[in-house]
Amino acid sequence: MNGIRLRDLTWPDLPEIEAIERAVFPDDAWASASWWHELATRPRRDYIVARDAERVLGYAGTDHGGEVSDVMTIAVSAAARGRGLGRILLQELENRAILRGATGMMLDVRADNAAALGLYTGAGYDLIQTRRRYYQPGDVDALVLRKFLTTSEPRPDTERAHA
Repeated sequence: MNGIRLRDLTWPDLPEIEAIERAVFPDDAWASASWWHELATRPRRDYIVARDAERVLGYAGTDHGGEVSDVMTIAVSAAARGRGLGRILLQELENRAILRGATGMMLDVRADNAAALGLYTGAGYDLIQTRRRYYQPGDVDALVLRKFLTTSEPRPDTERAHA
């Protein structure tokens, strides 16, 4: 994706991140205080943004807990959807997990989020558990997915920068 740059999320990114968060997850968006906590929990947590020259297009985060890293969130703005950005963000999380010694990734996804399910299953994640009525409001099930990581997985062709 030409012109898209991945870099570590920084404090000044929060207003744009929070706007995307509210648009993508209207029923269960993280509050500002949650974002501040997540950034303060580094180095165990790893958050990245994808941006072009003008704005943040998406973001993703993971929690590195040892052999298994957990995908905390992935979101792409409506204007940037359909270009493979979610896949690029997920691959970058996986790459970073491998560099930290993880051999697997896990995540929870809403059962009614068809786009996210397509992303994850297309990337090799398998269903291992269903958590009934996990997401509120709405009593939506959470699907727990897992992927075993290999060090030979391809890296996306995206410019990287680290803050």
